[in-house]
Amino acid sequence: MLRILLLAPGSNPDGITGPLIGYSHAEALARLHGVTLVIRRENEEAVRRRQAPFRAIEVVSLPWLDRIYEWFFRRIFKNDYRSQVLTAFNYVFCLAFEWCAWRQMRTRISAGDFDVVLRLLPISSVLPSPFAFFLHRGSVPFVIGPINGGLPWPASFSQADKQKEWISNIRNFYRFLPFARSTYRHATAIIAGSSQTYAEFATYREKLFFVPGENGINPSLHASGSRSSPLSDKLELIFVGGLVPYKACDLALRAAASLLRTGRASFTIVGDGPERASLDQLAKSLGIEKDVVFCGMLPHAEVMRRLGAADVLVFPSIHEFGGAVVFEALAMGAVPIVVDYGGPGDIIDSEVGFKVPLTSEADVVLQIDEILGKLARDPDILERLRQQGMRYARKRLSWNAKARLMSQILMWTVGQGPKPDLRPSCPRVLCSQNS
Repeated sequence: MLRILLLAPGSNPDGITGPLIGYSHAEALARLHGVTLVIRRENEEAVRRRQAPFRAIEVVSLPWLDRIYEWFFRRIFKNDYRSQVLTAFNYVFCLAFEWCAWRQMRTRISAGDFDVVLRLLPISSVLPSPFAFFLHRGSVPFVIGPINGGLPWPASFSQADKQKEWISNIRNFYRFLPFARSTYRHATAIIAGSSQTYAEFATYREKLFFVPGENGINPSLHASGSRSSPLSDKLELIFVGGLVPYKACDLALRAAASLLRTGRASFTIVGDGPERASLDQLAKSLGIEKDVVFCGMLPHAEVMRRLGAADVLVFPSIHEFGGAVVFEALAMGAVPIVVDYGGPGDIIDSEVGFKVPLTSEADVVLQIDEILGKLARDPDILERLRQQGMRYARKRLSWNAKARLMSQILMWTVGQGPKPDLRPSCPRVLCSQNS
């Protein structure tokens, strides 16, 4: 049982994406180790309300900076947490938090109260950690990750052209910012959440580990993900995600059109965003509007119910880092169809779903169309993949499983265990060998 000082400023069980990921990961580690969680003041109430088994909760208060950040997030970035410009904007706030956290905790660190420091949030690889520099002359190892990001925008996709931000062209300049290089040079271990990020940091391969996807599955989902199928003669298709260009819901509709027009499938779209009107128009132009239901934003519990009632998740996102919905689809028994690019491509193989090469829009549509036709003709394939996918999610993708993998890495950093062999050549096999 390690004494872990865990830096995750944005952790919040009531949040989405990064904040929820950070809290869930920290909570799972706290069931195995003595975790002191370091968070921002604004998240304290929500974290304490959950009464997770943390050894302690340390709160860093930055009232003026927090107000500035919240104002810019609401007024300038319009609450768009996906913005790459927002990631760059976070740089100063990230440094300020860690400097204050260091001043608050350095006496206890020097006194030997902690075995290891883990920087869990933020997930982005372009945001540095001064803690790596602060600790490099001491005896307490520093671990960062899972980190993600750096996925290039694919060429020849209109969805990428509509979504790509100017700042992506200068992303690599982050390496010249203060603490950027020292973060990874002085880290004892670096955990990459995708094969792309692993490749980006290949220079540090002797201390680099691959844990696919920064997301995980809550244990409560497994009990409800035990249904069998098919539920009807029709294939129940579903897409879950923001209706923004890079999620490529338009490719999913085009690929499903032939099945929908012949009455062999129905399609549920869960999510909302700026592409909603154009997707509605696309459905009408394809002659499938009667078999496509746009649900808009739904509570998470209802999204899980919809996934549990679906046969296939059609999710051809062309720029996905983690792909939390793919984890959830597997747990709930919906067979995923994804493109072999980014996080979903690291998670899915032929034993639990389908992934198609990211070639061109027309080719992706054709490949998914062929897969859907095969599943409609042979429900036995669907059922086999469904059952294997639920087992895979239960054993390998839960937060508990992630915490066990992280524990192996952390134990190695403190000299209490062998070095785990975690590389991205075959993620499911590697996870299996090291769980």
